[in-house]
Amino acid sequence: MSIFSSSSRIIVTCSNRLSPYLEMEVRELGFTPVRVFKTGVELNGTLKDCIRLNLNLRCASQVLFSLLEFRSENADALYKELIEYPWENILAKDSYFSISSNVDNDTINNTLFANVKVKDAIVDRFRNKTGERPDSGPEINHTIIHLYWKESLAEIFIDTSGETLSKHGYRKIPGKAPMLESLAAATLLAGKWDRKSPFINPMCGSGTLAIEAALLATKRKPGLYRMNYGFMHVVGYDENFYQEEYKKLEQAVVEIPGLKIIATDISEDAIHISKVNAGIAGVEELIEFAVCDFEQTQIPEEGGGVVYFNPEYGDRMGEESELEATYRRMGDFMKKQCKGYTGYIFTGNLELGKKIGLKPSRRIEFYTSKIDCRLFEYELYSGTKRTDIAL
Repeated sequence: MSIFSSSSRIIVTCSNRLSPYLEMEVRELGFTPVRVFKTGVELNGTLKDCIRLNLNLRCASQVLFSLLEFRSENADALYKELIEYPWENILAKDSYFSISSNVDNDTINNTLFANVKVKDAIVDRFRNKTGERPDSGPEINHTIIHLYWKESLAEIFIDTSGETLSKHGYRKIPGKAPMLESLAAATLLAGKWDRKSPFINPMCGSGTLAIEAALLATKRKPGLYRMNYGFMHVVGYDENFYQEEYKKLEQAVVEIPGLKIIATDISEDAIHISKVNAGIAGVEELIEFAVCDFEQTQIPEEGGGVVYFNPEYGDRMGEESELEATYRRMGDFMKKQCKGYTGYIFTGNLELGKKIGLKPSRRIEFYTSKIDCRLFEYELYSGTKRTDIAL
């Protein structure tokens, strides 16, 4: 029986604090999670299910399919267990594979040593059975075998994703300090945007938020922009099944008549980069771009939409005091020009967040890299009152 038809444990990983939104996506695909934790979701399924997950998820990082779980006290025990596994059912003898790992075992002081032990076991198994061996190395565009080893419990997975799913494949020019695509998508899922009313993104940078908004509204999934995954290099891979799933993505795309997505930035270079990225994503015509200071951004009168800022955080000395005025201006802009909208400001500087001068209705926790961040939500009613806020 092909491994693609065998059911096992699937771990879908994500960045810290994204798992609630990843769970939403997994459930929308018809799966029932067994467990949700801060950096992922666990479920049961087949490698064919992993194909669907890889193509559809916006908030995920990797999709891991469990091969075996066992107890291992040290590297020698790890090797002895793995050399008995039928790797010839997973890898072709003329294939290429790499090893990744997450190791927390007292006998291992260098993760690379554990990786080598896994590689050696696979290679020696092939030599013993076939007299030949597949190539191995650091490249991640073929088959990836992942070792999770905590204390005496070890588990081996196929990393069915390969390159991280956090990058959605359209952003060829990143720009300055861009928001990771999976994080941008999660913040949109966390908010109240109905995917039909206006979405306004002043200070748009490389355009990630506006592009992700267009993708979300038109139901364009990340799998449309990527043609190589780890699952494609596993023995038994069915190209026809993948093509059928890909066609479903194409057929799911919808048009939203009258959709207004507006992205502005004071930098001409930023707008150029945004247009290039939006063009690769196939949504350039859905976004109105303009070069201007954020206060000159044209806000549609119909209201009911979202205004979303992702300003700088002020990482370097002297920047924070300069940015205080910018954060105050953002608050004034939303209060005076965005009545009837819902405002969002994503920041990794909570002190600067206090300078906005508006009381947030929600403070949603996120991380970017290792920075503790908040997505502040503001209901922009007429006559919003400035207050000093303890955030």
